[in-house]
Amino acid sequence: MLISVIIPVYNVKDYLNDCVASVLKNSFNDYEIILVDDGSTDGVSGQLCDEIASGHPELIRVIHQENKGLGGARNTGIVNALGDYLLFLDSDDSITDNTLPLLAEKITSSGADIIAFNFNNVYPDGSKVPVSANYIQPSEAFKLSEHTEYLLSLPTACGRVWKKTLFTESGIEFPSKVWYEDIRTTTKLFALAGSILTIPDALYIYYQRNDSIMHTPNILRNREIIDAFDDILVWFKGNGMYEEYKDVLCQLAIDNVYVAASVRVLREDTKHPLLCEFSQYMDNNFPGYQNSPYIAKLPKMKKLAYKLLRGKHYKLLALLFKIKG
Repeated sequence: MLISVIIPVYNVKDYLNDCVASVLKNSFNDYEIILVDDGSTDGVSGQLCDEIASGHPELIRVIHQENKGLGGARNTGIVNALGDYLLFLDSDDSITDNTLPLLAEKITSSGADIIAFNFNNVYPDGSKVPVSANYIQPSEAFKLSEHTEYLLSLPTACGRVWKKTLFTESGIEFPSKVWYEDIRTTTKLFALAGSILTIPDALYIYYQRNDSIMHTPNILRNREIIDAFDDILVWFKGNGMYEEYKDVLCQLAIDNVYVAASVRVLREDTKHPLLCEFSQYMDNNFPGYQNSPYIAKLPKMKKLAYKLLRGKHYKLLALLFKIKG
């Protein structure tokens, strides 16, 4: 079997049918769908998994488990997958009806360990915004050591199809019940991959919902980005890769710790102590980070956010994001 589509399920009764239907619309046969019911508590989602699978028993398997979080559900899917490649699909999102045949073609022609594609963000008002998941898009397959800046790509697991052996031969798993599980995992897999191929096609439909975890004002959980980066740095150092990637890891921390996490916090509380903690983390782990050559290449809004953070203009930055909406 070529591709296993792994769909973690937790209290998504309103979205699951559409999610699975988007996969079934693909005119491709060499795949399976694994629905991992991660201890759903809504009294509907677990049973709905079984009902959906009963209509397509040759394609869909269901695994019910106690709650282990998104990462833990993905890990269960990986262990049980029959496919040579893994596609992670969140149960409130969908894929286009040409995703699987296109990925199969690229897998066959390139043999790449990772094939990365792009997104369409869809907002509650129905508007659609294309998003490139890849910092660079070389026309040929490459190793991360050949284009280290690829590490600055969006770390999402859903924007790629992954060769299963990247997980099984390395022992890398998604962490369970944490935020930022993707960046803890995909950065390592990028470094281990024998080859990565980027394609320009927007194959994943990412619905921007107001009840998303990352839109929930649980400020203190943003500190988990520090735990995530500690984990990343330990892994790169332990595998003798830190010196090769230290400059790009520094910028990755600027993007995700100093800018993104700080902005999430200050939009709720411009005096929260986490803002100082993020800044101190950068000073301690990436001294001289302000000299990163990648800062000049930041998109306009992110560069402005970075400059305002450096000047501790937290109220002004919060106001700008409020105006921007």
